Amino acid sequence: MTSKNNGRGLWASRMGFILAASGSAIGLGNVWKFPYITGQNGGGAFVLVYLACIFVIGMPIMLSEFTLGRKTQLNPVGAFKQLAPGSLWNLVGFMGVLAGFLILSFYGVVGGWTLAYIVKSITGSSVHFSSPKEAGEFFGAFIANPGEITLYHFLFMSLCVGVVIKGVHGGIEKACDILMPTLLLILFLLMLRALTLDGAMEGVAFYLKPDFSKITPEVILIALGQAFFSLSLGMGAMLTYGSYLPEDENLISATFYVVLFDTMIALLVGMVIFPAVFAMGMEPAEGPSLVFSVLPAVFSEMPMGNAVSVVFFILLLIAALTSGISLLEVVVAYFIDEKGWPRKKAVLAMGAIIFVIGVPSGLSFGIWSDVKLFGMTFFDHADNIASNYLLPLGGMMTAIFVGYIWGTDSAQSEIERHKTRFHWVKVWAFLIRYVTPIAVALVFLAKFFK
Repeated sequence: MTSKNNGRGLWASRMGFILAASGSAIGLGNVWKFPYITGQNGGGAFVLVYLACIFVIGMPIMLSEFTLGRKTQLNPVGAFKQLAPGSLWNLVGFMGVLAGFLILSFYGVVGGWTLAYIVKSITGSSVHFSSPKEAGEFFGAFIANPGEITLYHFLFMSLCVGVVIKGVHGGIEKACDILMPTLLLILFLLMLRALTLDGAMEGVAFYLKPDFSKITPEVILIALGQAFFSLSLGMGAMLTYGSYLPEDENLISATFYVVLFDTMIALLVGMVIFPAVFAMGMEPAEGPSLVFSVLPAVFSEMPMGNAVSVVFFILLLIAALTSGISLLEVVVAYFIDEKGWPRKKAVLAMGAIIFVIGVPSGLSFGIWSDVKLFGMTFFDHADNIASNYLLPLGGMMTAIFVGYIWGTDSAQSEIERHKTRFHWVKVWAFLIRYVTPIAVALVFLAKFFK
């Protein structure tokens, strides 16, 4: 451990960092959102556009965040303060910390749903549905129950706190060393089960055979937005995880492996869901209800459906948990670095506050469903502010900062420490200065012209 790290902790191994960063990126966006927006936007054609966006937009920003983190070995606010002292650029860091805080407040609620569905699958109460409508009514009744929702939200947040309080190596890294291989194993088992169902190949064809007539400017923007958000960019998570890297880490290959792992998981999830949905004769473009309404009905019709349901929701919980601990770490790192709090105090205090702030989001589908401001519930507002404003603005401003303020030459010097050769530096510099900020700005502006 270097003295520069000031006892904050470092990743013990390269693989530990890659698994933890991949875990941050692999969340509900991969397992919950990616399949249904793929189903809504033409299957294979959307997947190709999504992959292009991942490597043209996602990788340059992720490399930039890792570089800023390792250079400063500080949280998002401290990183910008160190590299641009006396300026307002630290506000970009504050946006990342605030985004992590807000996202975890409602993410913890959805994480609680996944935990509840594991219990309900084990007891058999969520796997006996004759149709998606019946499964949807069951889900609606569940999320309208304030006691259950608050309990499972608390349990999910407790899991996040329990991991983060043990530190970078002892908590986050050790947890991800177990959780990520488990997630991959579960995915392969589920995929094998889905592909052996009668009629599964129709789903595979829909998923992998591109229909280029489906590609429209709107579809490209949706793919760009999904690529950006699925990699946990703009919220300070990758910058924070990068701050725990040792000085001799190869940032280029680490970025490539994290992006590759995240993308592979998203694609594998599609190979689980689309064959299963098509095999059961159901609709792949159901939208956000796909996981909690359509899939339980699919499991009901499937041989060994009860066991498959349990395993699937364990997969969903792992994806939610690995992202949840990274969001909490962003907030905790700020209080450790900037306020001098000990880790235990920062984790317990922030975990408790985020839980309390998340309760109104949890009640937004039940007793507080009619409590709205500008037509949106608490849950909708937290999601909207973080996902539609803080994240794209944070990502865009990070690209501008690295491209023009700190400078691509300074970033290159940091990336090439310890004899690392950055062979595609000119391509990266062009993307981070011109393509990435414009593309993210388009995603941001598109929200206002729907």
